[in-house]
Amino acid sequence: MQIIDYTLHFQTQGICHVINITSEVNEKIAESGVKRGHVVVFVPGATAAVTAVEFEPGMVRDLEDLFNKLAPPTTDYHHEQAWHDGNGFSHVRAYLLKPSLTIPLRDGRMRLGTWQKLVLVDFDNRPRNRELAVQVVGLPN
Repeated sequence: MQIIDYTLHFQTQGICHVINITSEVNEKIAESGVKRGHVVVFVPGATAAVTAVEFEPGMVRDLEDLFNKLAPPTTDYHHEQAWHDGNGFSHVRAYLLKPSLTIPLRDGRMRLGTWQKLVLVDFDNRPRNRELAVQVVGLPN
């Protein structure tokens, strides 16, 4: 069994910025040599999340619309009383999607659906330099 750790970096714009990270994760899987196992993708921080979606412009707009309804930036969040940083909505949005995702591997490839892509979603209220932890776990055959 192998466990290989990688770190990816992304510059984000914030406010529900959705970035397709599938290619970068695929590169790390190939580099690892793991054929059977899984890959874990994790974003450190409390205002971003990782998920799998059909990545296309309409879905990105739908995601923005959904989060504007569920956790609007104009709501008075208790987080603001402690930190006064204007990103209470960002935390709530990230809690809904979660910071990590585990995807099974077969023949060195993620077992994603035909249109499914891995995405990093940055909900913060400002641009960020995001770090992404990628851990590939499994066997080389």
